[in-house]
Amino acid sequence: MEFCTPTTCPTMSAGPKFEYRWADGVQIKKPIEVSAPKYVEYLMNWIEAQLDDESIFPQKLGAPFPPNFQDVVKTIFKRLFRVYAHIYHSHFQKIVSLKEEAHLNTCFKHFTLFTWEFRLIDKGELPPLNDLIQSIVLAY
Repeated sequence: MEFCTPTTCPTMSAGPKFEYRWADGVQIKKPIEVSAPKYVEYLMNWIEAQLDDESIFPQKLGAPFPPNFQDVVKTIFKRLFRVYAHIYHSHFQKIVSLKEEAHLNTCFKHFTLFTWEFRLIDKGELPPLNDLIQSIVLAY
C-alpha cells in the first residue's frame, strides 16, 4: 500500500490499454472508475462477503452449491488476476528493487496454473500478462 496510493495509481489499470472499473452488482451496479488501492479494497471486501455467504459457499457437509457457483468463482479469480496485472505493470520495478520478485513470480505461477487447470479465467482477460502466462504454462 505504501507504493500503490490514490496519487500514484489514480486508476486501476494494467498498462495504458487496460483499465478496470469496479461494480459489485449490488451497491455499485454501474462500473465506476476508482484508484487501484480502492479497487483492491472493494475487491477484498467483496470476496470476503462471497466466502462468508453460506448460500454461495456452504459450510455444512452435504449442503448443495448454488447453480451459479462456477460463475462466482470465475468472477473472483478474474478480479484477482487484475490485481496481479496491476502489480506487474505498475509496481514490478519496485518489487525487483526490494528483491521480492521471486516470491511474486512463484505466487503468480501457482495462481496461473490453478486457474489454467480449472479454466477459471476467460482468455479475453489474459492479454495484459499474456507473455508471462505463456512462459509459465509452456514450462509446465
